[in-house]
Amino acid sequence: MKTPAEFEDFVHNGHLHYIPHVSLDCAIFGYHEQQLKLLLIKHKAINNWCLPGGYIKRTEKLVEAANRNVKERTGIDNLFLQQFKTFGDPDRARIAEFDEELWFEATGIRITKDSWLIDQTISIGFYAITDFSKTVLQTDIMTIDCAWFDINELPKLEFDHDEMVKEALHTMRVQLYHYPIGYNMLPEKFTLTEIHVLYETLLGKKLDVSNFPKKLMALGLLKKLDEKRNIGPHRSPHLYVFDKEKYEQALKNGVVLS
Repeated sequence: MKTPAEFEDFVHNGHLHYIPHVSLDCAIFGYHEQQLKLLLIKHKAINNWCLPGGYIKRTEKLVEAANRNVKERTGIDNLFLQQFKTFGDPDRARIAEFDEELWFEATGIRITKDSWLIDQTISIGFYAITDFSKTVLQTDIMTIDCAWFDINELPKLEFDHDEMVKEALHTMRVQLYHYPIGYNMLPEKFTLTEIHVLYETLLGKKLDVSNFPKKLMALGLLKKLDEKRNIGPHRSPHLYVFDKEKYEQALKNGVVLS
């Protein structure tokens, strides 16, 4: 929603187009040059930072809604997306603390506690991973900021989003052993060291420098090229690419990297 008219229609008539009381929140992790970050947004009518998300259109599948929300914030379509948990504790969004005047001051629109937006809401968590250097961050009419934060230096988050981030990070790290994540976070041609460092950064721990790449090679996920990268005297490591067909198959069926 980019215009005041679109937002006002959403506030008053959104329940006709979106499923009431069910939303989704997306933990979008970003990797680049050995850094792991998380994308956060700041709403006009909410004090603290939170995860991006939104409601699900009545015509959408869940993953379509998640992809739409991720694309609206990052400018990137069809990222690796995984559902990780549903959050439905009573008053998880602190409905009782809704401030009608703060909302009106931020939006210019009057709503009351009987609005379809203010009732108890269940949220479905998704996580995505991308190269944050390739994103074009976007706000909308209800957000004043959208920014990357280092995963180890996150601010206090609104609602139950601290718990969401913890769960998303745990799930992502577990699933790294079962899905070949990395296709959109490395150059088209890369060294074994680069993919090794990628996985170490995402996992937040050291991996065996010799065994890990061998597992990827044994699964047929990597192709060794007849090219080398000259990175200094006596240092010219071979370059590799993902085998796209086997990579897509592994994303669908899963693998075992541990």
